[in-house]
Amino acid sequence: MEVFNKFYSSVSNTVSQLSGVLPGNPVTREFEATQYIASAGPGLLWKVYKGYKKSTKQEASIFVFEKKQLDRWSKGDKDVMIDILKRGIVQLTKLKHPQILTVQHSLEESRESLAFATEPVFASLANVLGNTENMPQPIPNNLVNYKLYDVEIKYGLMQIAEGLAFLHNDVKLLHHNICPESIIVNQQGAWKIFGFDFCIANQSMTGSAPFWPFNEYCQAMHALAQPALDYLAPEYILSATHSPASDIYSLGMVIYALHSTGHQTLGNIGNDYTKFKKFTNEIRHLSPTKLLCVNDGLREFVKLMLNPTPELRPDPHQFLKIPYFEDVGVKTLNYLDSLFQWDNLQKSQFYKGLPQIIQKMPHRICIYRILPCLTKEFVNPPMVPFVLPNVLLIAENSSKEEYVKYILPVLKPVMLIQEPIQILLIFMQKMELLLKLTPGDEVKSDILPMLYRALESDAQQIQELCLSVLPTFASLIDYPAMKNALLPRIKKLCLSTNYISVRVNCLLCLGKLLEHLDKWLVLDEIIPFLPQIPSREPAVLMGILGEFISH
Repeated sequence: MEVFNKFYSSVSNTVSQLSGVLPGNPVTREFEATQYIASAGPGLLWKVYKGYKKSTKQEASIFVFEKKQLDRWSKGDKDVMIDILKRGIVQLTKLKHPQILTVQHSLEESRESLAFATEPVFASLANVLGNTENMPQPIPNNLVNYKLYDVEIKYGLMQIAEGLAFLHNDVKLLHHNICPESIIVNQQGAWKIFGFDFCIANQSMTGSAPFWPFNEYCQAMHALAQPALDYLAPEYILSATHSPASDIYSLGMVIYALHSTGHQTLGNIGNDYTKFKKFTNEIRHLSPTKLLCVNDGLREFVKLMLNPTPELRPDPHQFLKIPYFEDVGVKTLNYLDSLFQWDNLQKSQFYKGLPQIIQKMPHRICIYRILPCLTKEFVNPPMVPFVLPNVLLIAENSSKEEYVKYILPVLKPVMLIQEPIQILLIFMQKMELLLKLTPGDEVKSDILPMLYRALESDAQQIQELCLSVLPTFASLIDYPAMKNALLPRIKKLCLSTNYISVRVNCLLCLGKLLEHLDKWLVLDEIIPFLPQIPSREPAVLMGILGEFISH
């Protein structure tokens, strides 16, 4: 009863927490929100909920802005802010690129809220760095003391730079507010550009020099209705201009925040415009010691990115070529993201070398980043023998909970694949691991049928491996399965095989199973069968004799 009450209470809390999330918003017709997980955007005003699409059960994230959050603002500021947020999402919805957050359902408005749905996300980079404004309390467990690994920072920065290259060169768009609040970390750990609330489109005529319209910072307007001053480029004040190089400056400031103690910004400006004006002059004489916290291989480039002269800053393509990104972990993640472009031969070579890299990668990256890329390959049977050892290697380092949640569901369909035969062989070799991690019910529903198929296989090696592992979990096999499924298959194999070693292994397996069989089953099924065995080789006779003696 106590367990039931706890369950009822947790369900009630979730329902009560979410019942008021989207009153009247059309997004609720198509999406179900299940858990409040994060916040994002200017001032982290967007609440982010985990959820799914009702029709397909496909996972999604639902972003919700509650208009009551601005009740303390003046009506003018409130209207401006809502327009800015709407504009940002409309712009985001138009953009399609792997490094830009994918919208699954465009913006909907009701009297109380704005809402839209995206690919499943983990949190904003601001949340990851410890900014918990507009977050559920207590903070979700997976964000408590969250620490980014070097390879995650490297690959994340690489992804943001690729996103900026697309915006600047292909779409001719300035983001104009690159900061931790406008970078989303998706469920698999990829960094995506978000927060196009202040973006600026090039308005020049085709063929002429780019023209980026400029609006001065207005101190009379609410600070959240304007770009974050801590990340805003100095030319905004020094020359009343901005350009793609301004986004590079902002990215340099993000890099500083990623590396600094407590993830402080370089100027600690907040919403103080006077402080910002003062800082734009200080940045001209930036002391080298200020950047000591930044990774060694990145420091000189960050210094260039923060140069007060925009023309001296590297563009995204130059930034992506720096030695800092020549990292085996980064290259691996990059390869995994572009695997669909490769042929089977190139993929197989990559998968053969992957185990050494998996051993060195942080486990979180293996589970959330590498595993989903690998399991996509399970639809391609010829590639499964190359991919499966890597998935099972990740399983070896997983807890039982992680295995059941992330790995077992994707392994089940693979257990049904008959060809190529190496798939069964790999499973047989790793049977001890599978039995250790797989719950009893799934052993019966998925692993036992696979073993039956292995006994019926034409491959001697698979038959022998199967016979050697069967006794290790005989206690999990119920009486009807033992009598009607397993014993008949072993007996049939023993009688029909042309391999003496297989026949001997059948007898050894039966010998080890005896302790799990009752007396009547042995008398009815095993003893009468022994004289039918056609071989008279010494090894087989010893096996038969062994059966009689043990009985």
